[in-house]
Amino acid sequence: PDQVEDALNELVERVKNWITGSGGVITKEDVWGMRKMAYPIQKQKEGQYFLMQFQADPSFISELDRNMQLVEPIIRHLVTSL
Repeated sequence: PDQVEDALNELVERVKNWITGSGGVITKEDVWGMRKMAYPIQKQKEGQYFLMQFQADPSFISELDRNMQLVEPIIRHLVTSL
């Protein structure tokens, strides 16, 4: 939550590049902004929320999940299927 807006935009662009670089297509992107979390994570009570809907090869999802786990500013993420 303490990230500067430029750093947040850079992080979102990095995730978008992972998706499009693997042949995926981003269909919807929504910035929810700063929100209170349901419970504290790493002593943080608020966080920046982003929603991205995309189409990608199912084999890419595990790679995306792994990449997002390795990025320190992303404290929580969820990838689901529609």
